[in-house]
Amino acid sequence: MAKKTVKKTVAKKAPAKAKELTAWDKVKIARDAKRPHVKDFIAGVCSDFEELHGDRIVNDDKAMVAGFGTIEGFNCLILGHNKGATIEENMESNFGMVTPDGYRKAMRLAKLAERFGNPIVTFVDTPGAYPGREAEERGQAEAIAKSLEFFSGLKTPIVVVVTGEGGSGGALAIAVGDKILMMENAVYSVISPEGCAGILWRDGARAPEAAEALKITAPELLKLGAIDEIIPEPKAGAHKNPEAAIKAVKKAVVKALKELTSIETEDLVEGRYNKIRSYGNFY
Repeated sequence: MAKKTVKKTVAKKAPAKAKELTAWDKVKIARDAKRPHVKDFIAGVCSDFEELHGDRIVNDDKAMVAGFGTIEGFNCLILGHNKGATIEENMESNFGMVTPDGYRKAMRLAKLAERFGNPIVTFVDTPGAYPGREAEERGQAEAIAKSLEFFSGLKTPIVVVVTGEGGSGGALAIAVGDKILMMENAVYSVISPEGCAGILWRDGARAPEAAEALKITAPELLKLGAIDEIIPEPKAGAHKNPEAAIKAVKKAVVKALKELTSIETEDLVEGRYNKIRSYGNFY
């Protein structure tokens, strides 16, 4: 008589949970050279784009891309930090660190956008404003301060997207807006983690600790009310799947434009003012 074989049931292992990214992990992802840059976003978001140049005072800053384009029927001014995709472009654009000429170019064209009733979309991705001597001689601090004042009162809708690094005043100068969107793995901070660690502890190696303390990630900033919406990235990150990331950004930008263009100008500017005044009010 044949023996019956009993099949053993093997317990299935539960799928391993994905490791939660730390703030420092996100800093490294935000800085990844393969993340989409401003020109990638412009190509993927706009059906047409005409770049304009110069501040009409000194020169044309390659770190600030500016021009008019069409996004799903909306004629917009597009502004953005340009880090560059090659070593040559990196050097030419100071790795996305803008000089006063770049901020003045942005304001010049934003005034034109206001005159014609065009919304403004800005892409923020910079380690900070250019710290060179010539930038200081041409009034770097004044240009940033003037830009903050200028954009806060501009009578046209402004959508801001933090796509990579949102570094200090260099980012904030073009990040005053009605809707502040931020990509899932981007960071936005008053200072770099390395700079913070160097000042607080005299030890740049403690940058990961500083990154956690600074609350620079999108979820933390959403809790604090510093941004309005998080744009999800592909599972592997925007640097692994740029096309999907750009598509998500376009969807979020179009949604914001539809919402903002339905608001009366006076209410829009008042709401922007109240948004700025509420920063830092945690109670």
